[in-house]
Amino acid sequence: MTATTANLTMQTSIRERLSGVFVMLERFPMPALSAMFRIGVGAVFFKSGLVKIASWDATVGLFRDEYRVPLLPPELAAYLGTAAELMCPLLIVLGLGARLGAAALLGMTFVIQFFVYPENWAEHLIWASLLAHVLTRGPGPLSIDHWIARSYLGR
Repeated sequence: MTATTANLTMQTSIRERLSGVFVMLERFPMPALSAMFRIGVGAVFFKSGLVKIASWDATVGLFRDEYRVPLLPPELAAYLGTAAELMCPLLIVLGLGARLGAAALLGMTFVIQFFVYPENWAEHLIWASLLAHVLTRGPGPLSIDHWIARSYLGR
């Protein structure tokens, strides 16, 4: 066997092994990924909502002095933002009206990105990607939405 033949054999072996690894990785169940996406992004927003209700005066001050959301008085913005951060994650994690919850938090993410913390674009891109997945693909088979659709809509 020549050096060239041995080199080609080794390259083929590496390609076959890599191909086998990729085939194995592609078998990872998408429903599990969808559930992890929902739980992960839901946890981020829910924790933020819990922090806000822990000290309401500080939260209103935060909306007034730091966030300065345009067009809304700080008290109203604080109430709406906190309500969304506590309710929408529950919808997303349970997969009950998950697309509605994802749409609301995606809108909130855009407001945060463009009006509050534009320098945190990488973190916001992660949130937006996970929320866009839920919005465009649905919550997946491990959800109440899926069970309702299958049971009552015949899907």
